[in-house]
Amino acid sequence: MRNPLSKKIIEIEPSGIRKFFDVANEMEDAISLGVGEPDFDTPWRIREEGIFSLERGRTFYTSNAGLQELRNEICKYLERKIHIKYDPKNETLVTVGGSEAIDVGLRCMLDPGDEVLIPQPSYVSYLPCTVMADGVPVVIPLQYENEFKLTVEDLEKYTTPKTKVLIMPFPNNPTGSIMTKEDLEPVAEFVKEHDLYVISDEIYSELTYSTQHVSIASLPGMRERTIVINGFSKGFAMTGWRLGYCCGPEAIIEQMIKLHQFAIMCAPTNSQYAAIEGLRNCEEEVEEMRKSYNQRRRFLMHEFARMGLECFEPFGAFYVFPSIQEFSMTSEEFATRLLNEEKVAVVPGTAFGECGEGFLRISYAYSLDDLKEALGRLGRFIQRLRNER
Repeated sequence: MRNPLSKKIIEIEPSGIRKFFDVANEMEDAISLGVGEPDFDTPWRIREEGIFSLERGRTFYTSNAGLQELRNEICKYLERKIHIKYDPKNETLVTVGGSEAIDVGLRCMLDPGDEVLIPQPSYVSYLPCTVMADGVPVVIPLQYENEFKLTVEDLEKYTTPKTKVLIMPFPNNPTGSIMTKEDLEPVAEFVKEHDLYVISDEIYSELTYSTQHVSIASLPGMRERTIVINGFSKGFAMTGWRLGYCCGPEAIIEQMIKLHQFAIMCAPTNSQYAAIEGLRNCEEEVEEMRKSYNQRRRFLMHEFARMGLECFEPFGAFYVFPSIQEFSMTSEEFATRLLNEEKVAVVPGTAFGECGEGFLRISYAYSLDDLKEALGRLGRFIQRLRNER
């Protein structure tokens, strides 16, 4: 029989994030610190509005671009948060999570052979989505010494005449790294000088701890070059509601809506009504969750220092990215032994790119009780490794 599958999809590796989580799920007394999902329930007001929308019979298709009322609230929210005005009618699209926006954006912006700069370590979808859009992924390895921030020096090494799009994955999954305004300004100048476009994935923008999030789109000359992607999964604890959005230049958003129309039709209707309530009335709940994550973040950094585990201090998202290079084993080997010997699941840094070798992603979107137990087991494991040397 003829092979029914495309060579492109066969050659794409599956995500490395779920592997250890799936094993831990079937292991008695295991603690998983591997999945990037808030442990909070969706705020009650949001859930109530979702329930009410169903009771009202709001179960029909919405506009392809999303409910106009929701798009209005998204634009008001972004104006408050990142100080950019977008037209809710022509510059805003509601998507099925931020991941759909990444996929649709790349497919609408790339011609075969166009190069996409992908800083790594970073979210696993950027590279395969580029490949499926017939683009050429160009990985920029970020450096621990720079706290995994993107620099102009990095860009100069990897930009060519074929480069068209730069992915900006900050606040970063898996490292927790952020880019301040001072960090972003030279990058923005480079982008303008080389006539590039930016896809700025800001899904963790509500979760920063040392300074307020700054979008590269807010810098002079960047609004017309940037697609801002965000959503409700992380900051609003709405992962299962599958709702994201993007804002950008009308010419790009118009084509993204067209592709979204053919592939998806529209995002879930009751999720859209629920999100309106979240944007209008749940900033206090979002702030309480952010404070709780910050408490957990500080606890992990304190425990790493106590056990002598090297880790730069992250100021965004809900991940830490400690180094395990002192143990002379791969990230995969370390994570496998930790799971088998201490029943703690973490994600090897290589799941987010080869330059993640020698690191682990640990999520602190878990209760303090779970974190304390898991860190106790990790400390015991590390001490045993040191005694083996």
